[in-house]
Amino acid sequence: MTVARNALRKWEKVRAFALGLPGAAEEFPWSESVAKVNGKVFVFLGVADGSYPLGVTCKLRDETAHGHALASPGAEPAGYGLGKSGWVRIPLEEQGAPPAELLCDWVEESYRTIAPKRLIAELDAR
Repeated sequence: MTVARNALRKWEKVRAFALGLPGAAEEFPWSESVAKVNGKVFVFLGVADGSYPLGVTCKLRDETAHGHALASPGAEPAGYGLGKSGWVRIPLEEQGAPPAELLCDWVEESYRTIAPKRLIAELDAR
């Protein structure tokens, strides 16, 4: 299975954005990429090798953003019970998938939900 070039570019932009947030670090639990802050995951990035459909999963507490994300083609509440807490998986290869800029907005919202106040203040000061 090959990854669509457009989807891969979006994924790379979202990954770079997430890892550029204050205190963010990439780890690879379950053989997939995640971005963490203060030891807690704020975005699941999955894998980009084509072995699984490309997508991102983030925590969206804002009702408007959450609804908008779920309205994206192929989007669904995250598995393993995470969907109950506002986590949404958004596929990147679907026709009409959100642009990278919107995905980055959602990643930032997820980060703000997870990050400590001092790192949020650092982000706001940028």
